[in-house]
Amino acid sequence: MKAAAPTIRTGSTDGLVSGLIGVIIFSGSLPATRLAVLGLPPLFVTSARAAMAAVLAALLLVILRQKRPKRSDLLSLAVIALGVVIGFPLLTALALRSISSAHSIVFIGLLPLATAAFGVLRGGERPKPLFWLFSMLGSLLVVGFALSNGGHASLEGDLLMIAAVIVCGLGYAEGGKLARRLGGWQVICWALVLSLPPMALLCLFTWPQDLTSVPAAAWAGLGYVTVFSMLVGFIFWYHGLAKGGTASVGQLQLLQPFFGLLLAALLLGEAVSWSMLVATTGVIFCVAAARYSARK
Repeated sequence: MKAAAPTIRTGSTDGLVSGLIGVIIFSGSLPATRLAVLGLPPLFVTSARAAMAAVLAALLLVILRQKRPKRSDLLSLAVIALGVVIGFPLLTALALRSISSAHSIVFIGLLPLATAAFGVLRGGERPKPLFWLFSMLGSLLVVGFALSNGGHASLEGDLLMIAAVIVCGLGYAEGGKLARRLGGWQVICWALVLSLPPMALLCLFTWPQDLTSVPAAAWAGLGYVTVFSMLVGFIFWYHGLAKGGTASVGQLQLLQPFFGLLLAALLLGEAVSWSMLVATTGVIFCVAAARYSARK
């Protein structure tokens, strides 16, 4: 007898709000990573953020006396660790050596498609055809916005960002599936702890020889991606995916490029064009339409 698809409250306000908070936190990740790699090696940034976040996660698990995950959960945790703890941070750090943060941010608009696709494959979710239509429209709008605004294009950087989106989508979907049973913040904490040994070793091997020459902005960027991008953001994000559904809540990622550009304008003084505001309105419509079609 065929197993029924998991029941998910796609209209959950709790899931939507948690997911949105996670997206806002993640919106600062690429600008912060760009700051970090301008003064630190990409491998060190990737390993240091994971290792330090893993220590914080371990302390949180011990203080709150969380039970260890089952042996059957280890494969899923490994997939999550490879996707969002190691793969996405490393690939984006390498990409940001040759492209600007603004250029890289727009690729995040493709994350909903990757997350939804892996949600279907790994989580058993079955969104309606209209969901896919609005997802495609929203992603095309993001890509069109990126092309219309130009930027310093780099084939290597673009390919690295596409690869980062794919592995991140897999990690998001796997984490959303496991969070329904294990808990959102527990998932990312255990994934971080699992990655601690190799990341700690890599951190030691890539340790900068002259710490005094590293600018303060690079350390600030590393601090942000360590605490917020690597831990706090995922606590909200996986909770949202578990409560609202991977495919449905995942559409909020369409807003991330525009939140990121807005943060760049507020913090770095970059201009916000009318085309950005028009495109944001269109993306919001696609997010709302995709969520509505997913729960019909």
